[in-house]
Amino acid sequence: MKAVVLGCGLVGNEIARDLARDSEFEVTAADINPGALSGLGDVPGVTTVETNLADRDSLIRLAKEHDIAILAVPGFMGYQTLEAAIDSGINIVDICFTPEDTLQLHERAKDAGVIAVVDCGIAPGLSHTLVADASSKMDSVELAAIYAGGLPAEPEPPWNYKAVFSPLDVIEEYIRPARAVRERQLVTVDALSEVEFIQFPEVGTLEAFATDGLRSLLTTIEAENMYEKTLRYPGHAEKMQALREAGMFGKDAIEVGGVAVRPIEVISKLLFPSWKLHEGEEDLTVLRVIVKGIKEDQAATHIYNLLDYYDRERQTTSMARTTGYMATSVVRLIRDDIFTRVGVSPPEHLGMEERCFNELMRLLKDHGVEVTRNTA
Repeated sequence: MKAVVLGCGLVGNEIARDLARDSEFEVTAADINPGALSGLGDVPGVTTVETNLADRDSLIRLAKEHDIAILAVPGFMGYQTLEAAIDSGINIVDICFTPEDTLQLHERAKDAGVIAVVDCGIAPGLSHTLVADASSKMDSVELAAIYAGGLPAEPEPPWNYKAVFSPLDVIEEYIRPARAVRERQLVTVDALSEVEFIQFPEVGTLEAFATDGLRSLLTTIEAENMYEKTLRYPGHAEKMQALREAGMFGKDAIEVGGVAVRPIEVISKLLFPSWKLHEGEEDLTVLRVIVKGIKEDQAATHIYNLLDYYDRERQTTSMARTTGYMATSVVRLIRDDIFTRVGVSPPEHLGMEERCFNELMRLLKDHGVEVTRNTA
């Protein structure tokens, strides 16, 4: 199978490497930034292409030379990249956290005969798959709660945070209103609000705050109550709230000294150097999914946990591992005709079929990404 990875940042880079370790793949890695491609030049089985992925015609020409595309561009490019990839006619696994509703492209993909799995990272992604797996085992769902976070293993003041994926996508999480379900009604709350503190045995106390991560679950899973929260070290939400309320995340241009600037671009330039993981700096990923409901008139609870660490041997971040291996596992499900639904599919469709879900868990475990489940 010929696979092309569109976008080779921290996660896209590891996606290309993982597929190249499998002799059944020929891998092309594409990015506009030669620095992003430089580390892949000597990887056996990987061909690098320096190209502007925002150029629709170039992207379609490149995609058509392959059987499947893995989309790993920043969220603001996600929808247009997905649209072009669908029009190329090849299958797609997409990890972009795009603000648009990608399910609007379902009929377009279906007409093109394209299998496209979107939001296929850790959260959204694996999180949604776990919710679907638990929901499929219940007659009704009373609660679906997702807690997810990528964190530095050793927090450094003042932010106690490092961006393990696109920093602009991180800020988007902090400004986009968070949708939730309460007593079967859709509600919207401010991102960074409703802070609670949760103890994780091997990590310590983390804070959890509202973010807009439910996305497709709002329409695919019927639950009485449902929400998603992002995990950080305590105090981070308050600092981000202060920056947001001061207008530092604003997207509209303001005039400063006769020059028009967008606040979000200024704060990005200031924040990102201190948020960047240094070479060899370790991170971890925490995911907890809680689903409660009724099965045959009895209360039922499924709790899934994942704790993943930086891979010292391969010098691979945990976020690249968990997000990247989720994506490459789905690529293999498509290759092996285990997932065959044509059109645009959110990740919960992977959890609605037992065979598909079990194979996904096996593939992840083979990569050292292991989800534990407790039931009651």
